[in-house]
Amino acid sequence: MTPVVEKLASAVDEWVAANGSALSATRRHLHAHPELGYAEFETTSFLEERLRHHGLTPRRLPTGTGLTVDVGAGGGPIVVLRADIDALPLTDLKDVPYASTREGLAHACGHDVHTTVVLGVAVALASLDGLPGTVRCVFQPAEETVPGGATEVVASGVLDGASRAFALHCDPSLAAGKVGLRTGAITAACDRMDVTLTGPGGHTARPQLTVDLVDALGRLITDLPGLLSRQVDPRAGMSVVWGAVNAGVAANAIPQRGTLRGTVRVLDRDAWRDAEDLLRSLVERVVATTGAEVGVDYIRGVPPVVNDPRAVALLRSAALDAVGGDNLVLSPQSMGGEDFGWFAEVMPIALARLGTHGGGAPLDLHRGTFDIDERAIGVGVRLLARTALLALEADAEPPLSSPPPPPRTRRPAPGDTSARRAVDERRGPDDEFHRPAGPSGG
Repeated sequence: MTPVVEKLASAVDEWVAANGSALSATRRHLHAHPELGYAEFETTSFLEERLRHHGLTPRRLPTGTGLTVDVGAGGGPIVVLRADIDALPLTDLKDVPYASTREGLAHACGHDVHTTVVLGVAVALASLDGLPGTVRCVFQPAEETVPGGATEVVASGVLDGASRAFALHCDPSLAAGKVGLRTGAITAACDRMDVTLTGPGGHTARPQLTVDLVDALGRLITDLPGLLSRQVDPRAGMSVVWGAVNAGVAANAIPQRGTLRGTVRVLDRDAWRDAEDLLRSLVERVVATTGAEVGVDYIRGVPPVVNDPRAVALLRSAALDAVGGDNLVLSPQSMGGEDFGWFAEVMPIALARLGTHGGGAPLDLHRGTFDIDERAIGVGVRLLARTALLALEADAEPPLSSPPPPPRTRRPAPGDTSARRAVDERRGPDDEFHRPAGPSGG
């Protein structure tokens, strides 16, 4: 970290110390007013007003919700910080003053925290002079949808010209103040597969005269995962888990129709691209022995988030300065999905885990009881601000002896899985923040 960047990082620390209560108030406002994907109109307007108040010029995304804003004097390298802004269709079960005011909607995945952190970074950096480039803050809609609002961000061209992107995600298994990092796959791809079997039906007394769909469904449930484990490198981490099975109504009648619904998860990006063709083939192989007719509806979801080593190294340097080595941990891989993976279609990315646990029983994600220790917000601001500054510093003056990086290419996926094509397929109060007094122009 150069003296210039160190001075800027110290100014961010001063800003966070002066604005802790304002950050909490912002997060609580967002928490109390959750909105679902592509309906985040109030959230977008709130962010827009806050950013404009601090002299920034946000631009709405083409979807009408979500926005992007550039911080810096312009010119030089561009680094992206991403936050997701949508909530979940869950009931908030907490008895707190900032509980959701909207029945059946809740910020149960920490997106209110992610949004507050990136908003805080934007406002803090906007108060400083001498940024070595541009920090582009993206407030993305609809992370909880499939294939995810990140596809809209990629397709809009917002990421064009940027060198790399960073994000964080709340982790209730880590104490507030801790940060989790991992190189390589940190989350899994997640697709959905629906299988429909049909046959003539019949009497359970004479199964030999018909097609026993329940037996065929049972074979798929048990045989397919086993076959898959022998077709894919175990290191790819591919799995199929069935979540719903439906067939028949009467105990003595073999049904004419049965369905299976499940998810396909995989940690390796190349294996994910090939998953659909492989699974269709395996389903047909199993069902062929039963005589049933089969149909497969495969819904491509989100790719794995594969953290770029150089981007993780920047996050690690920032975390060592922001929280210290004792608070930096190796994050385990998660089989959950995260649409930030689409950003990797066009640039290197890295996702960090932000500890949010404040004591007592863990408050897991995607539950109506989820809440955080709000001290985590300031940690997030300091972490992402430092990361952005270090990345800009690294990009501003590349060593002359270093060869240019190879062009990033994308291998065509089976079907149509690029972020840009996924977009086309789916289309059918008063100021609370204080400027620091210091070297930063305040």
